[in-house]
Amino acid sequence: MVHPSKQKPAIVHPLWLRLTHWLNALAVLIMVTSGWQIYNASPLFNFDFPPTVTLGGWLGGGIQWHFAGMWLFGFNGLFYLMMNIFTGRMKRKFWPLTPRGIFNDLLAAVRGKLKHDDLRHYNMVQRAAYVFVMFDGIVLVLSGLVVWKSVQFPLLRELMGGFDTARYVHFLAMASLVGFVVLHIVMVALVPKTLIAMIRGR
Repeated sequence: MVHPSKQKPAIVHPLWLRLTHWLNALAVLIMVTSGWQIYNASPLFNFDFPPTVTLGGWLGGGIQWHFAGMWLFGFNGLFYLMMNIFTGRMKRKFWPLTPRGIFNDLLAAVRGKLKHDDLRHYNMVQRAAYVFVMFDGIVLVLSGLVVWKSVQFPLLRELMGGFDTARYVHFLAMASLVGFVVLHIVMVALVPKTLIAMIRGR
């Protein structure tokens, strides 16, 4: 009989989740930096991204990298969503989700009183953030399809408000994703054991 103190910690993140997480991190890095390179060729706003943070070297190179990252981001994201739904993880981890609960946990976080003792359970702020970024990823893909193949997706183009509007939607969805990543990294720095769990699973 194994002594209770010698038992392995419970699994926090299954292998499929860890793999999709790190593949998505790579895909996001490729997509964002190559997207900035593409943006610089036809800016939407009165600024450019510095060449040091762009990928591709020029417009054609940025597009090639963007297409390469697109398939990884799309298929990996689809697999992640399907696994969450079919394994029941979506319901277990992200629901219930209420405005009052989000407000209370956000207030506790600001006061430094939000606990992270059990990494298997997400607080309301985490749930809201992860649900938001999943929705944001879907918006990124759909708006990206309009920007890439506007003629082939006429209904989607109309739903997006036209090609030009789809470009703005795509940019704002990208900015939201980058904001999430920055916040995510800050939270990991504050609670380092979350990084260990995402690497080892425990």
